[in-house]
Amino acid sequence: MKSFLKLLFVIPVTIILMVSPGCKKFLQKDLQGELTQQSFPTTPSDALLATNASYEILRDWYYNSGGYPILDIMSDDARKGSNPDDQANYVGPYDNFTFSPTQDGLDRWWNTLYVGVKRANVVIQFVPGIQMDEALNTRYVAEARFIRGLLYFDFVRAWGGVPLVTTVNPPQQLARSSKEDVYAVILADLQFAADHLPLRSEYTGSDMGRATKGAAQALLARVYLFRNDFINAEKYALDVINSTQYGLEPVYTDANGAKGNNGIESVLEVGAIQVENTDGGGAQYGNVQGVRGTPNRGWGFNRPSVDLRNSFEAGDARYKGTVIDLGDTLDGVVILGDGPTPDVTKDGQGNIIEVECYNRKVWVPGDNTTTQWGFHRRFDRYADVLLMAAEALNENAKPAEALTYLNMIRARARQVILTYFLILQPLTSRN
Repeated sequence: MKSFLKLLFVIPVTIILMVSPGCKKFLQKDLQGELTQQSFPTTPSDALLATNASYEILRDWYYNSGGYPILDIMSDDARKGSNPDDQANYVGPYDNFTFSPTQDGLDRWWNTLYVGVKRANVVIQFVPGIQMDEALNTRYVAEARFIRGLLYFDFVRAWGGVPLVTTVNPPQQLARSSKEDVYAVILADLQFAADHLPLRSEYTGSDMGRATKGAAQALLARVYLFRNDFINAEKYALDVINSTQYGLEPVYTDANGAKGNNGIESVLEVGAIQVENTDGGGAQYGNVQGVRGTPNRGWGFNRPSVDLRNSFEAGDARYKGTVIDLGDTLDGVVILGDGPTPDVTKDGQGNIIEVECYNRKVWVPGDNTTTQWGFHRRFDRYADVLLMAAEALNENAKPAEALTYLNMIRARARQVILTYFLILQPLTSRN
């Protein structure tokens, strides 16, 4: 009986506590010692941190199509790589187009893109309300809108229409937006960025690598090419060219290599440092594709295909800037490759379908795998802009002008670049 009476007392008291407003406040007590959306960002230093966090997503392991450059592997230019059994069930289906809608990796790619969108939205929504230098405030917002536009461009190319999230606290149930609606956000974000970001030459020191007016214009040109809007593609590509901010690296390997980090050819580049930790500033993009075996520089994925190898003309300097063959010597290191990986793989008719080789574009000088974490990935190079301009001009019935820019690429491929003509001479005078 005594225990029963005690229980009768406890139950009402418990119910009262559960419905009490004071208890609700207790249960919803803010986290202690951690940043919340109510307390961050509120200061100029917070604005910088929030903007930098938006960039960090571009080094994330899962940003690169789920951890591996699967979009390259799905093209004619690359194979899965590594040894035949390594990640055969994870990456292999992208190589032979047997992947399913629930393929491992796609979910993490999707989630990571939305994490990046959320970080950009924090800047876009809250930084304008911070009391600080007006020009810097606008620049931070423009950087975030550039990144959001880039992320949604990834979304729309991979999935078409996706749910649009443009606020920090969206409804819990979001319908799938149309492809046109997604493109409308992309174009608005990138136009804002192009209108408000500084030129490349206005950045110095630790700000090198941030989004620029030229990067936004180059991405706009690419977006318009995807939409077959060649008039606007021509306009924005030529805006980059006529800015005189960029040029071609005289040595092709420097266009992607360490000597060209934040160099004259880099329009949009994601930097990294040599630490095996993404949060600490490293990026595993180069490590995943590094030489496997001897020397041990990485995992060996995303191997140049036979089709790509055969596409180069004899003497084309871009071949050795693209492909590492067994027996090559780079920075004094002889490339011997991976023992379990066949040097040559043939089909049933004796045709060569794969050769053990590696991606030269991600090579970083050094003597261990950690150095590969410092690879600077180029999203857009000046060479890309020249080719986009040439394509758009040709589609707009201006083949002679298109040939001007195409021939700049051909000249470097044949190692006959004239430094004065391609770098020092104002680009606006090249007709």
